[in-house]
This record gives sequence, C-alpha cells and structure tokens, in this order.
Amino acid sequence: MFRVLRHAPRLGRQTGLVSVRTPVRYASRARKPPAAPPPPLPPTAVAPSRIQLREYQEECIQAVLSYLQAGHRRLGVSLATGSGKTVIFTHLIDRIPAVRDATQTLILAHRRELVEQAARHCTLAYPDKHVDIEMGNSSASGAADITIASIQSIMSADRLQKFDPSRYKLVLVDEAHHIVSSTYLAVLEHFGLRHASDWSGSHVPALVGVSATFSRFDGRKLGSVIDHIVYHRDYVDMIEENWLSDVIFTTVEMKADLTKVGSGANGDFQTAALSNAINTTETNELVVKAWSAKAKGRNSTLIFCVDLSHVTNLTTKFREYGIDAQFVTGDTPPKIRSARVDSFRNGEFPVLLNCGVFTEGTDIPNIDCVLLARPTKSRNLLVQMIGRGMRLHKGKNNCHIIDMVAALSTGVVSTPTLFGLDPGEMVEQADSKSMAELKERKETEKRRQQEAAALKQRTLSKKLPGAITFTDYDSVHDLIADTSGDQYIRNLSQYAWVGAGEGRFILTTNSGNYIIIEPSDTAEGCFRAKYYRRLPRTETIKSPYAAPRVIAEGDSFEHVVHAADTYAKGVFEHMWIAKNMPWRRSPASQAQVEFLNKTRPKEDQLKPSDLTKGKAGDMITRLKHGVKGRYARASSKQRSEVRTRERAQTLQEKLSGQVRVGPLSHV
Repeated sequence: MFRVLRHAPRLGRQTGLVSVRTPVRYASRARKPPAAPPPPLPPTAVAPSRIQLREYQEECIQAVLSYLQAGHRRLGVSLATGSGKTVIFTHLIDRIPAVRDATQTLILAHRRELVEQAARHCTLAYPDKHVDIEMGNSSASGAADITIASIQSIMSADRLQKFDPSRYKLVLVDEAHHIVSSTYLAVLEHFGLRHASDWSGSHVPALVGVSATFSRFDGRKLGSVIDHIVYHRDYVDMIEENWLSDVIFTTVEMKADLTKVGSGANGDFQTAALSNAINTTETNELVVKAWSAKAKGRNSTLIFCVDLSHVTNLTTKFREYGIDAQFVTGDTPPKIRSARVDSFRNGEFPVLLNCGVFTEGTDIPNIDCVLLARPTKSRNLLVQMIGRGMRLHKGKNNCHIIDMVAALSTGVVSTPTLFGLDPGEMVEQADSKSMAELKERKETEKRRQQEAAALKQRTLSKKLPGAITFTDYDSVHDLIADTSGDQYIRNLSQYAWVGAGEGRFILTTNSGNYIIIEPSDTAEGCFRAKYYRRLPRTETIKSPYAAPRVIAEGDSFEHVVHAADTYAKGVFEHMWIAKNMPWRRSPASQAQVEFLNKTRPKEDQLKPSDLTKGKAGDMITRLKHGVKGRYARASSKQRSEVRTRERAQTLQEKLSGQVRVGPLSHV
C-alpha cells in the first residue's frame, strides 16, 4: 500500500516552459562518445538548465532527495499531465550524488515519443555529458553518462547485459504505472531493484518512477515495486493554482448500447466489440454535430477514437461536413505522422483524430478542445485523455472537454466521476469550479439523506433491537432471493458476483472453488479478496478447503474487485463465472430446485419454471455462505429482545396494578 505525501499548495502563476527542439545524439555499436560539444542552441531556445523551476517542482526534487537520504530506494512521484515531469527528473539527475564508481543514469520509457522527449531535455540540460539512446536500430554503448532506453529495445536479445548495475546511481521510469509489467520487472531484476532482499551488501541504484496516474485498472499492485509515493500533485490542484489550463466540461449522451460489450485483458472494454457498438453512422453523425454545436469556434481539437476503423470513418464524416480533419494512428508512417502533428501544433487545421497514440507523452499545448468519442471503464485512461488539453499556451483561456457518454450502467466512467459526481450527471460547459460546487451540493444533499436514514434506523432500532439488517424481509427465503446486493459489484465487474450480506461478495464455479471479497479484519475501511480451493475428498481431511490465499487487499473496493477479476480469469472457466452467459437465462435445473426446496415449507415449493439457472445458482451461493444462519441469529436476537421487553412490561404492570385486556396468565 502506498504512502502519499502531499505538500502545501503554491499560490501564483508561472508561464509554461519553453519548448526546445534540437538534434539528439544517437550512438551506434561502433561509435564512441563524441568528444566535440553539441551544436549551439538556436537563438530562441532556452536550455532547461537555465529554466527557473516552479516551486512545486523544487519541492518534488527535495522530497525525493530526503527519502533517498533516509535510505529508501524505490520511490514514486505522482504529478498531473502538463506539470513538467520530464523537467523534474532531468534536473534530478545531477542532484543525486554519485556513489563510488556509480555515476550513470538510465531512463526507461515505453513509447518513442517519450524516449525522444527525454533525450532532447537531457541533451540541452547537460551539454557536457554523453547522452545515448537505446531504441530500435540505435544501440547505446552502455558507458554514457545518461542513457534513454525504450523498454522494448533494451529487453530484446542481450542488449540489457551491457549495462553494468554497479555503475548506475539512478534508474528513472517515465509513465511508471506500467512498471509491474514483465519487461520492466526483468530490468529491475537486472539492477537489483526487484526485491528488497537484494540490497544488502551491494550497491543498488535509486529507482524513481514518475506518472500522472499511479494506479492500474487490472488491480496489479504497484506497491510490489514502488515503496513510497513521495510527492503528489493532482490535476485539480494544478488547475486551481493556475499551473494548468482551466477546463470546461460538456457531456453529450449517445444511445450506443454497450451492455453486450465484454471486457478485455486490461479490464477495459474489448476493442473490437466496442468499435462495433460505437462506430456507426448515427453515432458518428452525433459526434460531428456535437462538435459543431459546442466547439466549432475552437482552434485545435483532439479526438480519441476506438480503433483504426473508427478513426477512418469518423474522419470521413467530419470531411463530409466540410471540416478539415486529419488523423494519426500507430500505423501512420513516422515522417507523415510527425508532419501532421507539426501542422496541427501550428494551427494549420482544426481537428486531429487518433486511437491510442496520444494518451501518454504528448506535448501539444495549443489543444483547446478534447472530444472523447470512445467510452472507457478506466479512470486512468480518462485522465490521460483529458490531460492532453491541460497544458498552458499563449492565447488559450481554457480547454473544452466534450465527453460522449453512453450506457452508464455498464461501468463507464465519465468526466463527472473525476470530481466525485455520479457518472450519469449531465453537465453543460461547467468549469472545474462549477463541478466542485456541484459536488459540494450533491454531498450536502447526500448527508441530509444519510442523516434522515440514520434517524429512521435509530427509530426502528428502538422497536426491534438487533434486527435492522433483516426487517425488510418477511422470511429468510425472501432474503435469499433478493439480488439488490449484487447490482453494485456487477456494475464494476463482468462476472456473476453474489452479495452474501455484511459487505461480503462471492464468486464461485461448478468446481466448488470460490473467491470472497469482504471487509478486512486487519485494517478499518479496507477490503480483502481471498481464494478458496476445494481439496479432494478423503477421510483424514477435516476441512474440505485448502488454506485460503489472499490475492488482493486495499482501501479501494473497485481496485480489489478488479484484482479479484484478474485472478479469477486465470483460475476459473469463463463460462461458469461470466454474468451474461446464455445458460444463466435458461430454466433452473431439477437438482437446483430440489436443493432450494429442502429449506422451504411444503406450501411454498419451487418449480424449475419459477426461476432461471443463474438466479437459482445465486440463491444457492447465498445459502451456502451463511445468509440463512445470519438471518436466524438476527431473528433469534430480535425475539429475545421482544421477550425481554414483554417481561419488563408485565412486571411494570403488576407493580402499578394495571389491568390488561388479554388472556390471563396461568402462573
């Protein structure tokens, strides 16, 4: 679990950093570090080493240095897009002292744009240092002062072996939310940073990971690699303090049906199925009309699409309406892609469409409108997309975010969710201040409702002590059949989780193995997911299950659910756990009905036609996981409390000489 250190906000405003573009020195295998200094900077360029750091940037560097001085080695920095993450870690390089022969720095990134951007900054900041690139056909020497490497290239063949860990004082990772992937873990293993036990008795470089979105949608634990997030500055903070451009939000409802769109390996919508649902003539028409109505006066609009087909069709639709729209994708040749981005950066056309290219590491500060034409379940992706328009730029007052919202019941996140609002909240040109005020009004109303509900519960508690949880059910069978506890978790997950009461949720299969999510018994406000594996039947085994395995724990219920889903995908058959499988809608089996009828009175027996297999299975899961017992205990406690009150009332009546209408006591 991360420890987050938040620093005091800074008031005031600073203009954006000067953008510089200079050649980067690429080293081949045969080429030695050049002895000559780099060419002089163009007259208009300013080297980062001469840029006055913003106060929060200096605070961030000082936080990293203080943690390193205290002996910590694996640190994270969480900063909003546009806050100058590259500037910070570039300046950090010289601030970290060498340890004996360890003077070198390695910067890791997963995209070409990030590698080239870091190389430009380092070349300008340190003209006397040798800067190498390890990417594609460019092979670094392994002896440079600073090496910027593509993670894919450094892990190909034996290229990692030329980097001697004992010579490195610092490993920097850009967009560090990717750091738990297998390729990054292999690099960290090479440098002795994978496990804390590797640190004793040998030199280990410092690890600093930088990201705007320090969480993962698949629930994998970043805490296995990053020990402390030492500095955090959220995009909302940055907007309020005028470090980032203000944004105004408009949500536009589209009628696309996403209920049949499944989830991919990363937990977000499956791309091909999402494209089939979104990439229609009607929806593309709506996108163009929404842009024309809300943002036609904007100079530079960036649009996020689902896939190549969606990009192509939506670009064509814009052009049909006479709007000069261009596109770039991962398949666009580098020279053409670079030329189109430069033209867009120079304001030569108003609309640029893309899919998966500009979510990270893109510096186009003139973007004054971002149109989200692709729904997502990932808060990280949502933040990355709108972050493209938050950089400060001369003559730019704000950035207009147009969010095409669809099928909120399927777990879609929308721009209102970033401000703690319901994803279904529709807004029209609301700026960040208005969104915050709306959130405050909603929270005030929510508190009123909670207070009213609490008052009602306290009143009910006086009447029926100890039975509050079950007072809405006439019988235990009504409780077992109730599915209202399932709906919240099934909005987060593609799987058929079953609510078993008291904050417990069960995912089970025909094998008898199951996963349970429940409140943690070690940390208040946290949740834990455990996997139970059924053992083969033998006469000597006391318990039918092996010792449970904890697979996730955290204070975010949503993240624990996604982690449990990731684990379930690997150990369960999809057909038995997916919530939308056809078999769940067929009539219940005779065996299911017979199992349920064992607990029901003769006058209230079920027939297979009374319920579906899915419904029957959920009821059986609730029965097996203690709902009946909890209901019995609550009912027993309720009856005990009622008897106690009746005895007290009888005694009071005897003492006061009152006469009560009713049967006489035989005592």
